[in-house]
Amino acid sequence: MAISQLFGDSITNIIWFLLFIILAFLYPRLMIAQMLENFTLKAKEIVVKKISKKPKRELKEAISNFLEFFMIEPVSLDPFGIVKKIEHIINLSEKRFKYFVSKIAPKLNSEEKANLIMGLSGAISLNQIAKIVRHYVELIRKTKNLQLALFLQMQLPLIERISKALLKGTEALTNGWPIGDSVGAFVAAHLIGKERVKEIEEDTIMAKKRIKGKEVYVIKAKGPGGRLGKIGRAVEKIVKRERVAKIITVDAALKLEGEKTGGIAEGIGVAIGGIGVDRAYIEEIASKENIPLDSIIIKMSQEEAIQPIKKEILASIPRVVEIIEKNVEETKEKGKILVVGVGNTAGVGNNKKKAEEAEKLARKILAKEKLEEKKKLKFFKMLYS
Repeated sequence: MAISQLFGDSITNIIWFLLFIILAFLYPRLMIAQMLENFTLKAKEIVVKKISKKPKRELKEAISNFLEFFMIEPVSLDPFGIVKKIEHIINLSEKRFKYFVSKIAPKLNSEEKANLIMGLSGAISLNQIAKIVRHYVELIRKTKNLQLALFLQMQLPLIERISKALLKGTEALTNGWPIGDSVGAFVAAHLIGKERVKEIEEDTIMAKKRIKGKEVYVIKAKGPGGRLGKIGRAVEKIVKRERVAKIITVDAALKLEGEKTGGIAEGIGVAIGGIGVDRAYIEEIASKENIPLDSIIIKMSQEEAIQPIKKEILASIPRVVEIIEKNVEETKEKGKILVVGVGNTAGVGNNKKKAEEAEKLARKILAKEKLEEKKKLKFFKMLYS
């Protein structure tokens, strides 16, 4: 037997031995794929229980099928008019969600239906993550591709964090609990105070108020059901019929690791995340009319944005209100000032009283979570002592 052949066989054996050791290490991590499947089932159960305590098989099948819902973005080879195309697709998606929820849960009121729509969105996202991870696990199993296995293993801690947050977020949205992304709606509701509100655009309300002697229009998504509203359209409508001195947007923003949750930052531009339709409308009309754009962001992690709102984020709300009032006072331009509370208004009503009630609910949920964590910790200490 040639030396080169012996050498080649030895190298092959070593590689397969190392592969066996590495996969033995990776296998427990790859079991997270099974955990994600369980998360999806739990999210589905949360949605089902909101509709019926004794659900029929048809209801479960309908929700399972709807979890496969997808939205195809329009072609963007020619960017002209892309915002209108995306808006059209989003509107069609919202109509489909509303139709489906009205069909499976006709007895729920409009706010409960709005919450259920948001809960379904969370469950769909979780289901999609589970499907992608399962796809790669099966691909690794069939091809025995070590590089792909290592790549997936490196991503799993982040995937696990996001998945757990999505499960908590699905529960919160389905039940109408405030989440981190609701902070902009909280600020707007506090500013509205006791003023009368009116629906200026679909799922979007506005209130007129005098702050520091100046007329301010406060805009937010209609609550307390989980909605995002048509913020861009609402701002455009006001600017076209009123003289606007400034637009101030308030929203949650992704913090960097090491930054404090609930930190506040001020800047210029339009503080609106998401796919960008609302932001595009505001930027377009503001640039056309030469309107200053101020923004205030409240920092939080990606997971904190979709989970029940944290106490650090709640603590930032009074400070943001003070910053807005100071900004309004220092505005020299003549005209109305628009303050836009951006984000999901889940659990947050349309005035200060309702916002305070939502804060009390949020603190109860946080206290309950803390108690459950203590019980789990106590259980594990007893188990391993």
